Amino acid sequence: MILPIPAQLQRGLRLPVIGAPLFIISNPDLVIAQCKAGIIGSMPSLNARGEERLEDWLTRITQELAAHDAAHPEAPAAPYAVNLIVHRSNPRLLEDLAICQRFKVPLIITSLGANEEVNAGVHSWGGLVFHDVINQRFAHKAVEKGADGLILVAAGAGGHAGAQSPFALTAETRAWFDGPIALSGAIATGAGILAAQAMGADFAYLGSAFIATDEARATAIYKQGIVEGTAADIVYSNLFTGVHGNYLRASIVAQGLDPDNLPQSDPSAMDFAKATDAKAWRDIWGAGQGIGSVHDVLPAQKLVERLAVEYAAARAALS
Repeated sequence: MILPIPAQLQRGLRLPVIGAPLFIISNPDLVIAQCKAGIIGSMPSLNARGEERLEDWLTRITQELAAHDAAHPEAPAAPYAVNLIVHRSNPRLLEDLAICQRFKVPLIITSLGANEEVNAGVHSWGGLVFHDVINQRFAHKAVEKGADGLILVAAGAGGHAGAQSPFALTAETRAWFDGPIALSGAIATGAGILAAQAMGADFAYLGSAFIATDEARATAIYKQGIVEGTAADIVYSNLFTGVHGNYLRASIVAQGLDPDNLPQSDPSAMDFAKATDAKAWRDIWGAGQGIGSVHDVLPAQKLVERLAVEYAAARAALS
């Protein structure tokens, strides 16, 4: 039996979608726009760097979403989420967790390590934890350590990603886990959202399509690369961060590298500093194989509206 989406994540949800937290790119503008449009918006806590304090960002997000709800009680905003890197070498983990506790962030997305103490901390304020996984070993470990939901990062997902088919990864997870599942991997259309549900996921997890939005903190040339690119323009490599991920071919070429002959990085050498190196992510652009369905740079609200129309049409076609 698959359990329903947790009640605290249903309010204001127009589509069963979580906007993936995009390193460097996600910011309060994008999160607020996503939530107002009716999907769960998210951002990595580490995107708030230097003078851009996480506390200031969360203050703005909560205040603007509260004002929206007061003005539009018939269409409240969807919840928001914060992504925490749980790797033991992240020096900001406990500080960022404490800030999230003060704001009672509804959903925490954890990456690069499952942590019982972090999960217990989130549960102490009534929040939920969804954990990124790429295979069954990591999925079991996450649930054993107290994660409420799983984000299945399948083949074709942008940025750090696994190599398993979304069909296999979802089916094998649903065989033993009846909690919330979000599926990531080349989903950029309303039909793709419906397909994720048909496979057994509760949410589709969309990232690359939101890079090509007005609110995203990406360069104009990066956004245009998303618009012009197709699945053939995506390169899978662990060279840049020590963790396998998908990247835009053009950005690799621009750095003087041959995308078809990239050396392998030693996975055991992966550390927080390398996996979250802002310069690497600025120069080498993460993107998923679904970018062939992205044809314009739009406001995030317009993108969600397009997805909603496509989703309704896909449902109607099957009825």
